[in-house]
Amino acid sequence: MAKLEAIDYNAADASEKFVASLRETGFGVLKNHPINQQLVESIYSHWQQFFDGESKDDFLYNKGPQDGFFPAKLAESAKGQSVKDIKEYFHYYPWGQCPGELKAELSQYYKEATGLAAQLLNWVEEHSPAEVAKNYRQPLSSMIADSEQSLLRVLHYPPIQGNEEPNAIRAAAHEDINLLTVLPAASEPGLQVQAKNGEWLEVPSQFGNLIINIGDMLQEASGQYFPSTTHRVVNPAGADMQKSRISLPLFLHPNPEVVLSDNYTAGSYLQERLRELGVI
Repeated sequence: MAKLEAIDYNAADASEKFVASLRETGFGVLKNHPINQQLVESIYSHWQQFFDGESKDDFLYNKGPQDGFFPAKLAESAKGQSVKDIKEYFHYYPWGQCPGELKAELSQYYKEATGLAAQLLNWVEEHSPAEVAKNYRQPLSSMIADSEQSLLRVLHYPPIQGNEEPNAIRAAAHEDINLLTVLPAASEPGLQVQAKNGEWLEVPSQFGNLIINIGDMLQEASGQYFPSTTHRVVNPAGADMQKSRISLPLFLHPNPEVVLSDNYTAGSYLQERLRELGVI
């Protein structure tokens, strides 16, 4: 059975192991990476206060650009699911709305994470077989250069009350739409990935790990070589039900005009998926 193990970012063979893990499981987990851990901890702490407070409704999302706060009643459902996930979240773009006192930290994290992400896309390209690499219409890292579409989502999974809708979980099984998703380990465990044999694997959630997964756009651009992997966040049990969970995924989106394949640009692909999800 495929097992997810954290790869040392500083090891000589890190790029090779990382891309092999992506190919095998759709996920790669890095330790000893350059993202500032204290910055992540501080963001988790400050945004927990934001979600616990009253001011969040002052930042309700803008329907067109989709920046701002999405309350639980507006949370998305996974594709093909009618039951909403148990979560609320905030969409941060550098050009979008954000509480003033929280912006500097998010801006710094966004910059660090997108910089690292460009390097990880270079790793993916470097270790793509020649017959796969020929599908890329431009260098992968250049697809996200100066992109205003890459989305940092601050997710809050509230404590489980026991009166949730039947079958509702924190995040139902889904795939991501974008190229890669970069995710520091959340404040609590719960993330699982579906292996090729259908089994659910726990993603190593030691605080400090960085979790990267493939989205549908990389699957499309690689001619299906890199699998966009199904993953979910399961509900906690026992005493952990009383704990909130904060998560900070960065969804790497190419510029809209980037050609992914004969069938799609990044823009047309995104619009199609957002319509399917009922977001637009």
